[in-house]
Order: sequence, then C-alpha cells, then structure tokens
Amino acid sequence: MVVLLSFGWESVLYLVLGIVGGLVAGYFIARAVFKKQLEKNPPINEKMIRAMFMQMGRKPSEAQIKQVIKSMNQYK
Repeated sequence: MVVLLSFGWESVLYLVLGIVGGLVAGYFIARAVFKKQLEKNPPINEKMIRAMFMQMGRKPSEAQIKQVIKSMNQYK
C-alpha cells in the first residue's frame, strides 16, 4: 500500500527555519561551553612550564616562569 504524503510550502519553511535556528543556537551554546572550559582548565599552567624547562635541562627561576605566563596571556 502506497501512502502519499502531501507537504505544503509552510511545512518546508518551518523545517528550514527549525534547522537554521538549531544551528545558530547550537553554535552559541557550544562556544559558551568551550570558553567556560578554557577558563576552568587553561591549556598551560606553571607546572607545565616548569616541566618544559626541566626537560630542556634548565632550572627555571620564578621570574622566568612569570615572564612566560605573561607573554602567553598577552596573546589571549
């Protein structure tokens, strides 16, 4: 048995508007969540900088660590 479905132009319009609205809302929600996660868990911290210096065979001073953090924060 074949069932013919008849969609009017209004149904198509609602479908397109729903998809566009969902994409826009999804973008802004994902962006907000991503920013919140980056603020909570920054990509690099003092411990990581110390570890990098130690891997290079250097013992970093506190001033060097602060300088690296300051230079990284400058580009945020």
